[in-house]
Amino acid sequence: MNSKFLISIVFLGISFVTAIPASGQMGSGRPAQPPPAGAKAIRCSGRPIPELEDVTEKAGITFRHIASTFAKYIPESMSGGVIIFDYDRDGWPDIYFTNAPTVGMALKGEKARGALYHNNHDGTFTDVTDRAGIATPGFAMGGAVADYNNDGWPDLYITALGGNVLYRNNGDGTFTDVTAQAGVGDGRWSTGAAFADYDGDGFVDLMVTNYVDFHLNDLPSFGKQANCQYRGIDIQCGPRGLKGAGDSLFRNNGDGTFTDVSKSAGVNDAPGYYGMSVIWADFNNTGRPDIYVANDSTPKYLYRNEGNGKFTDIGLESGTGVSEDGSEQASMGIAVGDYLHKGVPSLYVTNFEQEYDDLFRNEGNWNFSDVSYRSGAALPSLPWVKWGTAFVDLDNDGWLDLMTVSGHITSLVDNLPSGGGYRQPKLLQMNQQDGTFCDAGDQAGEALMRKRVSRGMAVADLFNDGNMDVVIEDLDGAPMILRNHGVSGRHWISFELAGTKSNRLAIGAKIKIVAGGVAQTDEIHSGGSYLSQNDLRVHFGLGSATKVDKVEIRWPSGASDNLMNLAADQFYSVLEGSGLVQAGRIRPLQTKAISVPRGAVRSPHRPRVDKRDQVSFATDEEQRVE
Repeated sequence: MNSKFLISIVFLGISFVTAIPASGQMGSGRPAQPPPAGAKAIRCSGRPIPELEDVTEKAGITFRHIASTFAKYIPESMSGGVIIFDYDRDGWPDIYFTNAPTVGMALKGEKARGALYHNNHDGTFTDVTDRAGIATPGFAMGGAVADYNNDGWPDLYITALGGNVLYRNNGDGTFTDVTAQAGVGDGRWSTGAAFADYDGDGFVDLMVTNYVDFHLNDLPSFGKQANCQYRGIDIQCGPRGLKGAGDSLFRNNGDGTFTDVSKSAGVNDAPGYYGMSVIWADFNNTGRPDIYVANDSTPKYLYRNEGNGKFTDIGLESGTGVSEDGSEQASMGIAVGDYLHKGVPSLYVTNFEQEYDDLFRNEGNWNFSDVSYRSGAALPSLPWVKWGTAFVDLDNDGWLDLMTVSGHITSLVDNLPSGGGYRQPKLLQMNQQDGTFCDAGDQAGEALMRKRVSRGMAVADLFNDGNMDVVIEDLDGAPMILRNHGVSGRHWISFELAGTKSNRLAIGAKIKIVAGGVAQTDEIHSGGSYLSQNDLRVHFGLGSATKVDKVEIRWPSGASDNLMNLAADQFYSVLEGSGLVQAGRIRPLQTKAISVPRGAVRSPHRPRVDKRDQVSFATDEEQRVE
């Protein structure tokens, strides 16, 4: 037992026996700790910062999330997930925005419409929600993507208050609700979700986090109790004072159904913490995916995969369960990435205002260090309520940067004499390649400084131009599509993987590249951020390198593929056991015509699929890409 674990126990003991006067969504309940002496933010200087341009209107996105005027009930403050996935497998990322009604609407049986936007390959998107059949999954929060039945088509799982929905992709532009058949409805108030193959059988399993035991027919009274007050104003009640809901792990049976193994696996959240976001990642290069859960106002979980169907929570022991001083935090979103090129992923966790965001540096052997202040990442985050986040190389220099969105939970805070306010800016922190980050929030264009009430965030190369773009969903207002104009002279490479023995979308695969003498690693993730899903393609910035010397891919099955001498500035397709293939070779057999929205154009990056390419994962020798 290390010293960090002992310190955590002492602080947690104090916090659990102390009365907590504020809502958990108004912070952890502990007095804000002042920054350590000498802590400072580092402003970026002497380096190019890419412009992130708001192209939402230009792209044809007209969706708006429904907002409650004062958000008197906590579910009204929590929705807003962004799901980026190539639902029609044309090589261009599409976007789904979740939506939720107000409590008043829900009590009257009124629904809120989510929106699926098809990428037209020309910088615009078309709303195809009605044709897809995924407009109204319920009181929706967020979701995750995976191919649960290994047919090659990405399926969509939506979390919600009162019951989740699994939409099976039919491969023709439509989806079918198979929740009841699959047995993954859960039925509580679910927030985060993520897929991975934890038992190595080639089928992805599903982890779901639940928030509080909340029922529309038994509403807490607004502002009536001690946990419904914040700085002298009445606010929504919860999560403190409400019962935690517990979490779920659904094991894929390989036949279209799942079995709830939460309790036997040891991940059912027996203490009843307030679950928010979840992600799977192989934190110690064991070849098995572990689980990390961000909880609101309670310790975070790091579940180590023991390889026998069981998990062990090592959150406190590992140093990732609480803050450096041992405090539990109101945690929201999660980012995972190897920002130091150490070969193992570190963690970034977003928290409430006056609670710094955590940067947990992975030291190996299940040991993490809280380097939030030392890295320069903590101080800029303090004034804001932070949600969606991502490690993403925005300037293609080969080092992962940090992007985070923020926004308060109620407009009533605008009546306070001080504080961050209801609408808040975005945070952009650029990697300085020495373990520190510099603040570039006011240097990447006016869109980042525009104050909004943001929740979910996801990243993808939406326009297939080699620059990673950012999609943000606001709780109150329109979403934001931030097009990254990049840095001139920088190079990149992108990979789309398909499993054969492994799950088809290769979730959990690890990719290591070496270019210009620098090694980078990444992993394909389902879920993460806050209620959101990033593009499943893996992007690496290369700086000035014009080729990648070596690529090593470790598949979830345990198999590996090695590639050599790849030209930069290209999208590559890799089939497990076959190496580089034409893009059509990793796509499923299309048996039905997909209706292409009017105005859509074909991708200049993807050739038309010929007859041979329509054979799904053929066993004959693959044609290699030159």
